[in-house]
Amino acid sequence: MANVLEPKLIAGNANQPLAKAVARRMSMHRGMNVELCDARVERFNDGEVFVEVYENVRGEDMYIVQPTSNPANDNLMELLIIADALRRSSAARITAVIPYFGYARQDRRSKARTPITAKLVSNMIVEAGIERVLTLDLHATQIQGFFDIPVDNLYASPIYALDAKHHFRDQMDDLMVVSPDVGGVARARDLAQRINAPLSIVDKRRGKPGEVAEMTVIGDVSDRVCIIVDDIVDTAGTLCKAAEVLMENGAKEVHSYITHGVLSGPAIERITNSAMKSLVITDTIKPTQAVADAHNIRIVPTAPMFAQAILNTWSGTSVSSLFNHKTLGPIYEGLYAAE
Repeated sequence: MANVLEPKLIAGNANQPLAKAVARRMSMHRGMNVELCDARVERFNDGEVFVEVYENVRGEDMYIVQPTSNPANDNLMELLIIADALRRSSAARITAVIPYFGYARQDRRSKARTPITAKLVSNMIVEAGIERVLTLDLHATQIQGFFDIPVDNLYASPIYALDAKHHFRDQMDDLMVVSPDVGGVARARDLAQRINAPLSIVDKRRGKPGEVAEMTVIGDVSDRVCIIVDDIVDTAGTLCKAAEVLMENGAKEVHSYITHGVLSGPAIERITNSAMKSLVITDTIKPTQAVADAHNIRIVPTAPMFAQAILNTWSGTSVSSLFNHKTLGPIYEGLYAAE
């Protein structure tokens, strides 16, 4: 491998504000200016993606910051084409920083004659010349095994632990972490252990796809400040229904910590009119103006964690150290007091 002096960032159009924030954080850590690589990612009149990199990247350690959020197909193609442009320009190593990994919900065959699209996407990423993937809160952690390259899956729960200890510091004894379904228990338990809170589960049974027929709360949530934990909020139907059921079961307040705010269709309206006092999401998906304007939606930044993860990957040091909220405390200094 060529002698690599500094890591270089390049970004598609999916989430430019996050990419620029990561660059700013890296500049602070490195003590020198880190900017996004000068390039253009455009579309021809027929919708084809075209990429041109204006800087020399030969022998460089390149990091593509590109979530594959809506429009998922366009953003995925941007990622693959940027990778191909870098590979053909003799970049030494290409790492895909995919804050939100689209198609992750299609990780298995739930019915006959259906695809496993997450595996298909992982094959495409590897074939494009990407040598490492850095992501956050994969919908299913086993997706890491779909790749034949290293995958570093970061977790939002350390950030949420810092946030909860800061915003609920006077209510810590009343907190109850809630999983909105049985499949998300491990994720909810992780946060519950970090903030030393009990765990409850909302068991849901669907009548038909897209509709929740019945919800049952497992655990006593009476007079508790409930925190619902999940990885994706899409149309928010299940989330708002769970908040309503918790309030009906005696909860004092309901808040939610959801990593990826897909927030499609009627989601914003549902959330603003729901029983939830607050919904906390990350900026892995570029927030729309409607999300920014919603009175009960709050966004926490992921740039400090991604910047540190990129620097750790580049320098060959541990990425798993970022799984600990005590390690993240100094990184998020100024936003939360270190615990």
